Amino acid sequence: MALSAYQDAIAMLARRELSEAQLRARLSRRSHEAGEIDAALARLREFGHIDDARTAGAIARRETTRRRGRLRVRQQLAAAGIAPAIAERALDDVFEQVDADAILEAALEKKMAGRPLIEDRREFARLYRHLTGQGFESERVLRVLRSRQGSDQS
Repeated sequence: MALSAYQDAIAMLARRELSEAQLRARLSRRSHEAGEIDAALARLREFGHIDDARTAGAIARRETTRRRGRLRVRQQLAAAGIAPAIAERALDDVFEQVDADAILEAALEKKMAGRPLIEDRREFARLYRHLTGQGFESERVLRVLRSRQGSDQS
């Protein structure tokens, strides 16, 4: 017997927090009709089972524990279908509670594997690409990387 859109959505939410857009897409892929999906999402909203603000906060917290910067977290929220205004509030809330510089330092430490100084320009460029790819602001990355340069580099 096929599950209703509501039952499918409850099963999905039991595994992880999902945004309304993510649920809509997943239910659609499971061939539920649009009207049934709309009704299921309305019922889930009514009972508080889906809340994009709560989901945005969960995604933002998860990404910062993975040593990701603000720009990368913003991308993840957009990919989850979170409205920009909700995403910005979640970003502000999470980044008020964490030290962005400490997250950047932790990401750099992991990548440098305990070495205290950057050996050469090639490594500097590699680390810069990695850290900016993780969503850290380029000015902040440059400042931290320059503080780790050996004295023979210019």
